[in-house]
Amino acid sequence: MNKLLFIQYRPFGMVMNGGDQGTKKNLEMLGRVIGEENVEVYYLHDKAGKSSIAEYAKGAMLMPFGYFLGLTPAKVKDIVRKAEGKDFVFIDRSIFGIIAKALKKANYKGKIITSFQNVEVLYMDAKMPKRLPFRNVLIRLADRNDRWSCDCSDTVIVLNERDKAELQQRYHRTAEVEIPVALADTRKEVKPGTKVRTGQRPLCLFLGSYFLANNEGILWFMRNVYPHVNVEVKIVGRNMGKLKEEQPELLRDIEVISDAPNLQPYFEQADLMVLPIFSGSGMKVKTCESLMYGKNIIATNEALEGYQVEEGVNAWRCNTPEEFIACINDFAQHPRPRFNKQARQCFLDNYSNEAVEKKFKELLN
Repeated sequence: MNKLLFIQYRPFGMVMNGGDQGTKKNLEMLGRVIGEENVEVYYLHDKAGKSSIAEYAKGAMLMPFGYFLGLTPAKVKDIVRKAEGKDFVFIDRSIFGIIAKALKKANYKGKIITSFQNVEVLYMDAKMPKRLPFRNVLIRLADRNDRWSCDCSDTVIVLNERDKAELQQRYHRTAEVEIPVALADTRKEVKPGTKVRTGQRPLCLFLGSYFLANNEGILWFMRNVYPHVNVEVKIVGRNMGKLKEEQPELLRDIEVISDAPNLQPYFEQADLMVLPIFSGSGMKVKTCESLMYGKNIIATNEALEGYQVEEGVNAWRCNTPEEFIACINDFAQHPRPRFNKQARQCFLDNYSNEAVEKKFKELLN
């Protein structure tokens, strides 16, 4: 049986962000295809959570040489050594392209697979504040790792056609495999009697961690849409309490829940998912989660990027304040089931682990 070395940033914590969930999907599906006992995981950090000050300082010194997120020359050498005898090395993020470069230089005989969770240069551009010192340097270093991933990998995986086109344009590399965001189906059946209809004052749920694109999106919504609709807004996401501290006036009446390990109760209570995201790369995991829980989704083009949704049935596309206002008011005036069967079916057919398993089998042939 084939053996695979899986390169992972760090172990999963109690609360996972979108990148962690993408990693979890990749790891689970590879284990399902070739057997968990044949997958060895190499953690760049051996514990979940924040790094120490010493680790940050060491990382800052190595970053100019292309080492991100705690990766070091010693760890790269260790990875090259562990790869010997393995049929595959799966690098979970293209920000670690320097690993693919080292494997290629060492004449690794197996197959190097790199998964682009985003085009990292675009992700970094969207993530970092415009006035951050050395911002342009960091973006160039991310670009370098993306290029190494393209030049030195035998197989490149992307999430959608947009990222595929971006790699072709930037690095003249055509991605071999397209595997969309997918999740293990963790939704539990709703108890009888809880399948209610949307209310005249809809509860709008925003899901997202403290992150520049998420922060900008929900603050845009609060400034431009919230004053003109009769809704309740709830924000759920890792460290989002910090955003309320930064914007006490704007979010004064808004319930903000940070670090919730179980999201299902919040999904079940919500009338609508509002996803006002305007920048980024890849696909938004929050959209996939919303489909999994069978929610009515009001979202921008960016939040729906890569998803095969049926507009006006399981998703409503809005990009301006006027479009968001009109759509929310329509839900308030014409109640419909909170649980959207078509959204749930869309997830099962396209974005569940079972739906993408065939692609992983083909990947390891």
